[in-house]
Amino acid sequence: MFAVPAGTVAGAENPVLRHPVRVALEFAADRDRWRNLLRYDPDERFAALITADAGQQVWLLSWLPGQETDLHDHGRATGAFTVVNGDLAETVARRARDGRVLREEHALTAGQSRVFGPGYVHQVRNLGPDPAVSIHVYRSAGRTMRPFRLDPLSGPVRVSDR
Repeated sequence: MFAVPAGTVAGAENPVLRHPVRVALEFAADRDRWRNLLRYDPDERFAALITADAGQQVWLLSWLPGQETDLHDHGRATGAFTVVNGDLAETVARRARDGRVLREEHALTAGQSRVFGPGYVHQVRNLGPDPAVSIHVYRSAGRTMRPFRLDPLSGPVRVSDR
């Protein structure tokens, strides 16, 4: 128990101080905020901006079976994504401290989240038979996607912009 002095007024919450997984989970639960934006594109995964301010962007993505990203990072951005429905697979590529090249596979179902930051190289895809929906929160640099390739000896290598 703690004492609160009389006349104390709570300041407004700074949304950027909230963990991005919390933000993604709250948006995932509040379908009325994004239901009208949801589309499925047979040619590529669909993305729609739900909201943005100076501190963060929140995006809705839909994935038909077989749709995927290329191997990429998000530049200087930090954030998280949460699966709303369906199943997604994430492959994380990195070089271990001992020099080994690692590929980590993560199977994600509704309600599960992943966090990312600078230097986090991954690929996300829908390997399941049903469509999937996810909510993505980006901070610091917006929805940047820089392409990478995986070299079996040196690990993730950024593909130069041409």
